[in-house]
Parts: sequence; C-alpha cells; structure tokens
Amino acid sequence: MTMQQERWLSVEEIAAHMGVNPDTVYKWIERKKLPAHKMGRLWKFKASEVDEWVRQGKAGDANRSVSNDEDA
Repeated sequence: MTMQQERWLSVEEIAAHMGVNPDTVYKWIERKKLPAHKMGRLWKFKASEVDEWVRQGKAGDANRSVSNDEDA
C-alpha cells in the first residue's frame, strides 16, 4: 500500500481552509503557537496539524496571547 503524503499549504491556503484573514494566521503563529514550519522565507502548514490545534481549543486560548488587550 502506498500512503498518500499530505501536501504543504501556504499562508493564503491555510487562511482559506480556516476561514480567516492571512494576517490572522501570522498573528496566531507568533501569539498562539499555530503549528507552522518555516521553509526559507515562507511559512508552510499541514492542514491535519492545524485542524488538531483548533480541536484542542488553542485558537481561542487567550492565556497564550503575547501582547494584546486581553487580560490573561
């Protein structure tokens, strides 16, 4: 059996997959530890890793924010 390899997604593709603005993706990488892989100057993503991150509730975890107006 051959296992199909999951393809890498760009910032724009993962933003569309999640239904958010690409700027939000960059903020989540920095502030909320969105699973991302740096390849040269580009960020790349595996949809399965991002989906698991969302399922774990990390997209809405205010305590992981770096510097914003929310109280931790």
